[in-house]
Amino acid sequence: MTSTFNTAAQLQKPVLKEGSKGDAVKELQGLLLKYGAYVTIGSSGACVFPGEEVIDGNFGPKTTAAVKLFQARMFLVQDGIVGDRTWRSLFKGAPVDMPSLKKGSKGDLVKAVQQRLSIGGYEVGAVDGDFGNRLEKAVRQLQKNTGLPVDGVVGDRTWFELSKISTIFC
Repeated sequence: MTSTFNTAAQLQKPVLKEGSKGDAVKELQGLLLKYGAYVTIGSSGACVFPGEEVIDGNFGPKTTAAVKLFQARMFLVQDGIVGDRTWRSLFKGAPVDMPSLKKGSKGDLVKAVQQRLSIGGYEVGAVDGDFGNRLEKAVRQLQKNTGLPVDGVVGDRTWFELSKISTIFC
């Protein structure tokens, strides 16, 4: 067995989606609240973060929106469905099962890293899904700024730091 399987097996959480009800939904809502995933834009244009009143055990549209926001932060598919990877990210407070990315890597995850670093104010060059010199330099700067070992590789700890870059603008 792999460690990923062991971790997943230990959780034994139900798949939740809009319409689900019960204690598992309350647990989900509490975790989403903890991570600030419930956010709406108030009449003044400012962010409004609700309190405990969102923990009602009913998976409705607000919980779906919060799940999608959390999934986006964790580089997960933003489907609003809480399956194994979303549960594990909620408990870990970080992305899970992410590959290492380095110079020469290509694809949608590289593009997502470029977008997130760009939002965070790092100079990444073109957002094109190609891990080149500029992205490597930006990753090294993030690592330096957050006290990580500076190697220019996006591994577990760098994924965690990337997940903390806010994508909410209000």
